[in-house]
Amino acid sequence: MRTHPLRALLDEAAAGRFPPADGLIEVVPSPGGRVDAIVGLTGHFMLAADIDPEELAARVPSGDFSLPMSPAILSWLGRRLGSTPTTFDVLLCRVGNGAGAPAWMREVDGHDHPRVERAARYRRGMRVFVADDDAAVLVVGRGVCDRWDFGFEVMPNARGRGLGRKVARAAAALVPAGEPLWAQVAPGNAASLRAVGAAGFVPVGAEVLFPRSPA
Repeated sequence: MRTHPLRALLDEAAAGRFPPADGLIEVVPSPGGRVDAIVGLTGHFMLAADIDPEELAARVPSGDFSLPMSPAILSWLGRRLGSTPTTFDVLLCRVGNGAGAPAWMREVDGHDHPRVERAARYRRGMRVFVADDDAAVLVVGRGVCDRWDFGFEVMPNARGRGLGRKVARAAAALVPAGEPLWAQVAPGNAASLRAVGAAGFVPVGAEVLFPRSPA
């Protein structure tokens, strides 16, 4: 099966190989599944959605580094796709090690927590883990273009003690060794950015998802 262009771009970025900062927006077909997406790297962008490239080019001249992911363009894309864009997120990555869940976490069939509910909107094949004392929840699954990604939440009474960093590090042990694992964090969520950074995740770019209506 041919690799989707967005997945190929992400895999290259995960390996530290980036396209030129040329200001271009590549428009590629929708990846299918639950979401369309726009990804911004340093000075280069890719829109994975069924949008006419000429229609987009008429609104976003080549070489403008700030306009492709501006609120105006994201809103316009949402209207064209019949979707509401999600949070503008920092996209971070590290390579998984396949070591398996640590002893202080256990896998559960499901967990009544908003983090799990949100994750299910954008991922498939999810696995849910909780800390033994239920102080944190971790969700790992397949996201856009079938990549591995994860989300987590630390309970309010357990914050400020480094647990977020431990959970993010544990996530990297739950995917096969050598596979990139992706995190999406809102820029204003400084606590989560610090946690995933301390766990070895490095910033790669930015991303906005456009959820697709069920068929």
